[in-house]
Amino acid sequence: MENILHLKAPGDWINDPNGFIFFKGKYHLFYQYFPCAPVWGTMHWGHAASEDLIHWQHLGIALFPTKSYDRNGVFSGSALEIDGKMNLYYTAVRYLKENAENINTIVDGLCEQSQAMISSDDGITFDNFNGKKQIIPPVTDLEIGHPYECRDPKVWRENGRYFMCIASSYKKEEGVLLIYTSDDGENWTYLNRLQDKQFGTVLECPDVFCIDGQHILIASPIGVLNGTDYPGNQSTMQKLSFDAEDGGMALESDAQFLDYGMDLYAPQSCIDEAGRRCVIAWVRMPIPQSPDDNEAADGRPWSGMMSLPRVVTLRGGEIYTSVHPNVREYFAENSCEESTEKYTRWTKYGRSRTVLTLREGQSVELAGVMIELNGGCVCTDRTKRVPQGVDVHVKCCTPRVGDVCELEVYEEKNLIEIFVNDGQYVISNVLYPCR
Repeated sequence: MENILHLKAPGDWINDPNGFIFFKGKYHLFYQYFPCAPVWGTMHWGHAASEDLIHWQHLGIALFPTKSYDRNGVFSGSALEIDGKMNLYYTAVRYLKENAENINTIVDGLCEQSQAMISSDDGITFDNFNGKKQIIPPVTDLEIGHPYECRDPKVWRENGRYFMCIASSYKKEEGVLLIYTSDDGENWTYLNRLQDKQFGTVLECPDVFCIDGQHILIASPIGVLNGTDYPGNQSTMQKLSFDAEDGGMALESDAQFLDYGMDLYAPQSCIDEAGRRCVIAWVRMPIPQSPDDNEAADGRPWSGMMSLPRVVTLRGGEIYTSVHPNVREYFAENSCEESTEKYTRWTKYGRSRTVLTLREGQSVELAGVMIELNGGCVCTDRTKRVPQGVDVHVKCCTPRVGDVCELEVYEEKNLIEIFVNDGQYVISNVLYPCR
């Protein structure tokens, strides 16, 4: 089964991207996967691979619950190559109270969350029965983190040591970022923590990396937009200072949203084969999509897909996320070109790339989505592409970009992604059949 451009659920449900890595000549992208229905449930790791970030081949289930400590789910995590092996790090979940009516759901948030790992020589085969190792037990010191809210390990190497950041919470009141360190990638020691109101009530899916000497934190704080028309849990990015000696951290800029369409969540990054930092995020869907819209769904309803890959850069001290050049190259070959007074469009197998200049007061409709520059901000309205009765926001807006901007818009059946000024801001929105 293959997806092109956007990795989609192979039927049933997917959410967070996990273990995103370029390993032995291929990109590997794992993801949270419930293989029984298009709803959230006991988490497995699905697996897909690609040679170019464009053509994704589904490889089935890589990780599944087998141990007492992960009996209720193999939750989100990351990948790192060490000594020629692919190491996967994940959060192991064990519920403390069973839901007799649905064992796939948690009761009152009561669970133990620990961190575990598994290794593979080829990045394809994982011994779920004999290869797992619990490496960090549940947190017990409430002044450090929370035993029920301590997850999503992201591992990297810096200054000759390995580091792991884990998302947590202080008494479910304020999000916390924890740092652990290791000399070998297996034996870990707690190092430091950062607590901040910008992390919401609980932090999720942190990712720390360095670009041009500047550390950046991408994360998903819970509750930051509660009380608005948008989902309360969102994904943010901001500059960070990081001391590799003691794990000390400080935020160096205010958080900005990864995507102003407010549908994306749980981004994860990797280094591509050219050394660029690229990121992919989960596209949340309020209701399942038709199997007709997904080559890999195998005739089953499905929910969840991934965004286009984006390259993270610093320009003038600001964080940009522009579309990966492989996406542009895909449309440069064997596509149908159309030029009008408003835009130029390239179409290929039902997918399109459109470029245009938008000036203050101007608007354009693409894929049933209205796009206008109003008050110096790019504003969108997807009312025509949301079924009646579905409770989801329809209007979105970027921060101010000025009186003129350049747009690069990617459309397919289920998603529109609008890159403003080559990734200064992005608006991505799920689409359903036109009303």
